[in-house]
Amino acid sequence: MQDLSAIKDQICDVCHKMWQLGWVAANDGNVSVRLDDGTFLATPTGISKSFITPEKLVRINDKGEVLEGEPGYKPSSEIKMHLRCYKERPDVNGVVHAHPPTATGYAVAGKSLDEYSMIETVIAIGSIPLTPYGTPSTNEVPEAIAPYLQDHDVLLLQNHGALTVGADLLTAYYRMETLELFAKISLNAHLLGGAKEIPMEQINKLMDLRVNYYKVTGRHPGYKKYPSKD
Repeated sequence: MQDLSAIKDQICDVCHKMWQLGWVAANDGNVSVRLDDGTFLATPTGISKSFITPEKLVRINDKGEVLEGEPGYKPSSEIKMHLRCYKERPDVNGVVHAHPPTATGYAVAGKSLDEYSMIETVIAIGSIPLTPYGTPSTNEVPEAIAPYLQDHDVLLLQNHGALTVGADLLTAYYRMETLELFAKISLNAHLLGGAKEIPMEQINKLMDLRVNYYKVTGRHPGYKKYPSKD
């Protein structure tokens, strides 16, 4: 049986870390978790992630309707994006949306992070695509991200920010950390003349390690781009 109190505390902890790291400002960003009964816990709209507490979270159904919550509280306006992730990916139980500055810099510049140049990033998440522009709070964003969710756990949202998913909330949060660090390293590499991609033979070895040694969950685009020789 799930410990709802522990899950709520974890959501709050992730929200506070996001704010402390400067990934969100004002009321930016949102976090959600899928519960065992098919309902969801989500951060409410209009509240800074630095001020999130367990009682402020709302419990919703798969239509975004509030089932439990303080009077007047409702889920983030981006909840449609979260719900689309859960619909497309039964393996996903945690979703994080934020605006980490360097990664979001790539998003607003219209640039993906579609390269295999850092060992840890190759293993953890693979290349990161840039999804088409969508108007926030509308169905344009869910429609824009849907085609990418089958092969990616990390997305850049054009002119917007970043989205990560995971088998649990901490996995989704860690992927956002990995994304932002990789974006910083990629930018530095660009200033130094450009990143050098890892040879395909070595990428295949890393992909095998991902599955057979590190036991990483989720999806990875590299299995299509760099198929294993096995």
